[in-house]
Amino acid sequence: MSPQSRARQIRDVVFVDGVRTPFGRAGEKGMYADTRADDLVVKCIRELLRRNPSLPPERVDEVAIAATTQTGDQGLTIGRTAALLAGLPRTVPGFAIDRMCAGAMTAVTTTASGIGFGAYDVVIAGGVEHMGHHPMGDGADPNPRFVTERLVDPAALNMGNTAENLHDRFPDITKERTDAYAAASQEKLAKAYAGNQIQPDLVPVATKKAGAGWTLSTVDEGPRPGTTVEDLATLRTPFRPHGRVTAGNASGLNDGATTALLASADTAEELGLPVKMRMVGYAFAGVEPEVMGIGPVPATEKALKQTGLTIEDIGLFEINEAFAVQVLSFLDHFGIADDDPRVNRYGGAIAVGHPLASSGVRLMTQLARQFEEDPSVRYGMTTMCIGLGMGATVIWENPNHPDYNTESTEASK
Repeated sequence: MSPQSRARQIRDVVFVDGVRTPFGRAGEKGMYADTRADDLVVKCIRELLRRNPSLPPERVDEVAIAATTQTGDQGLTIGRTAALLAGLPRTVPGFAIDRMCAGAMTAVTTTASGIGFGAYDVVIAGGVEHMGHHPMGDGADPNPRFVTERLVDPAALNMGNTAENLHDRFPDITKERTDAYAAASQEKLAKAYAGNQIQPDLVPVATKKAGAGWTLSTVDEGPRPGTTVEDLATLRTPFRPHGRVTAGNASGLNDGATTALLASADTAEELGLPVKMRMVGYAFAGVEPEVMGIGPVPATEKALKQTGLTIEDIGLFEINEAFAVQVLSFLDHFGIADDDPRVNRYGGAIAVGHPLASSGVRLMTQLARQFEEDPSVRYGMTTMCIGLGMGATVIWENPNHPDYNTESTEASK
């Protein structure tokens, strides 16, 4: 039988493990002000290998690392440079990837596709963003045709303006609702920290600042526990006079890195690697750039259709909180309550931070831990909006559920 005629079987892809650095506040006062972006990635890669000693480093087939601003200490094909710096064998290749906020998520889906196809057995995928060193859009040169030919609304180039546009489109999503959602996010994250649900997947990072010496950073820097709706009501609206989007109901500017270990199901079994989730399907979709926050809606509809599932099958949602209005537009579309206990159980980016290209794997790591805590949930979802008008959704299955990996979806038939 020739290679061309041999039937190729798609392999199951599993999420073995995921880690991240604590997320820091961007800027000179942030804990990573004097720490390199690539060093944050290296910390994560090394921690994955430490946590999974049954994985021979030479069995890693690819390292895919995303960054939105690919320059300076997060440029130069960071997947390859981080692999070398982390001490992986020189035979392990790597590459960089950019899909703005969904960079790490795209690193996961791209390498997962390679696993399913048979090109890889084991990969490391993740993302980094040092917004203190590289502010969003720094050095970018948008083509003037975008404006002169009205290809997109000028508001599309400013994420805060796109969030205000979402408020215009959905007047039922009031500032009062977004502030209430934001306060709840802070409260849920504080509760998760109190329950030791965040710390197990954080990589301690030793940081050095001039005049202050060395510090070991072990927790996120951005959360504001105890934030109330009354506190949020007093914040200014920087994107529009008398607007609705504030620093309190949006994610902050942050530094941080994430990495995940993915493998084929048979390779995980061979090497004795844990299986925390199985990838069921994924989808990306484009929307009007000026309302980019609605992107998770068509991406989710597309992913559900591809997998033969419905929104009712999803027992846990990890939705990136770029803006509260963006999350609420998703929930309203699918008829989900603002305070539904399936949504962002540990809080979200409004509280913990959003270092752009790294956030997709944070969602996955949190979902994996929730799967472990709640075997009654079979399917979960990680979803996020993406700058310039896109959305991304990945659907996962819980290996702790009694019906795990049985023939019940179109994807597995």
